[in-house]
Amino acid sequence: MTTVRNIAQGVRSFTSNAFLVDGKRTVLVDAGNDFDAVERIEAAETGLDALVLTHTHPDHVGNVGAVVDAFDVDVWGFDPDHELVDHAIADGDTVAIGDDDHLALHTPGHKDDHLCLYSREGGILFAGDLVFANGGFGRTDLKEGDRGALVESIDYLLETVDDDLEAMYVGHGPAVETDPLYHIELAAQSARMG
Repeated sequence: MTTVRNIAQGVRSFTSNAFLVDGKRTVLVDAGNDFDAVERIEAAETGLDALVLTHTHPDHVGNVGAVVDAFDVDVWGFDPDHELVDHAIADGDTVAIGDDDHLALHTPGHKDDHLCLYSREGGILFAGDLVFANGGFGRTDLKEGDRGALVESIDYLLETVDDDLEAMYVGHGPAVETDPLYHIELAAQSARMG
């Protein structure tokens, strides 16, 4: 059975969440920044098979080098031209994370290389910084940010996920394990305002 742990839990620094997903294929979804990710992975006693990035903002990738050095893993992400990415994940690709296959959704708006990863069978979504709990959504005032593209990406996500979605793991803040579809719908409404 897939287990998802936020190894950045309790860290008080400029970091994203970093999810260690244990199962048939143990994967770290985002590496976080400015904390000892290697020590926290080792403490979980799981090992590591791969590192998958939702996007390449510094708070999500600061620990990539240390994790790659410690575990000799490849890094997967949308942009194969980015210096940290070894292998490309394209929109519509399937990525094995934990015990489940996840559909990769290219979801720009917060950043051009942003991906969400959705497992219909597992009922799990890794949403990165596209949407958050309580209708929050990724900021669009940074380089590559585009509110119109973000709204389109949230709509794309809504077209893809279904009522079987049980848990949404986001780049910042708490995971959503009660009615995550509602939180995505709320984000779609919120992103259209202002």
